[in-house]
Amino acid sequence: MPVQEDFIEQAAPLRAELIAHCYRMLGSVHDAEDLVQETYLRGWRGYAAFEERAALRTWLYRIATTACLRALENRARRVLPAGLGAGSADPDAALDHDAGTYEWMQPLPDASTPETAFVTRESIRLAVVTAMQELPARQRAVLILRDVAQFSAAEVAELLETTQAAVNSALQRARARLAEVAPTGDDATEPEDAERRELLDRYCAAFENADLAALTELLAADVRLEMPPVPLWFTGREAVTRFLAERAFAGPGDLVLIPTAANGQPAVAEYRRGAGGLLEAHSIHVITTGADGVAAITVFLEPTLFAAFGMPPTRLAERSGN
Repeated sequence: MPVQEDFIEQAAPLRAELIAHCYRMLGSVHDAEDLVQETYLRGWRGYAAFEERAALRTWLYRIATTACLRALENRARRVLPAGLGAGSADPDAALDHDAGTYEWMQPLPDASTPETAFVTRESIRLAVVTAMQELPARQRAVLILRDVAQFSAAEVAELLETTQAAVNSALQRARARLAEVAPTGDDATEPEDAERRELLDRYCAAFENADLAALTELLAADVRLEMPPVPLWFTGREAVTRFLAERAFAGPGDLVLIPTAANGQPAVAEYRRGAGGLLEAHSIHVITTGADGVAAITVFLEPTLFAAFGMPPTRLAERSGN
């Protein structure tokens, strides 16, 4: 078998976890896909000189991590609106605030990275990945390589061309910082599959039918609503439901929500009727659940995300399979 074909066969099973790795580093599904593509191109070109084939995973992680660290140089960290200041309880607040030059977090489709182990599922949650962006880039890399990818301290030291002592020190600082800014395990609970399907069906129906009462039943009292790239965000059931009723609900047939999943969490893709009559890609909602209902709704107003979720930019008004 030609060398390049052998590389493609050996490296293909690692693609999903490399996308997840780059996403944790960068907070962007678009950037993660681009850098994994770059990683595979470099790996393909250099595979003929690669002799330690048993350590192919380590080699590819080295290429990918180096590319991520290079990409993060002189770049502002990615954020969500809640990280910029206090929330608003006024649903009538103007939304035309200057978004400045913020780099916004993006969701990661579950279909792109089928995470199964508990540690990797937890580390892909939107709030956790957002918290990781608070860490300096090399600390972030050490934390992810040690605690998520499960490399040894010696392997990480070799991968990052540093010492084990430096790796252990960076890991200790990263864990301490993440403990300060990341949500605890008690802050969010993921529903079982049947409960998730029911939740998403009720959520979609409430929006599509402009049913404020049905939506209110799903929300926790302290629910949070964020809508990047709008820097303003809302907190509290009353403010959130008033805002959605006044500014997000639409007429019959003008809005369709399609269940999906992102960051190991329930999610929906929202289509809205455009000027031409077709339903057009509008936003991705990622739903965070807690013991008292929906604890947070993060609405990514970025239609270009639909391609990453394998969804078309437009669709007919009639929902299929729902």
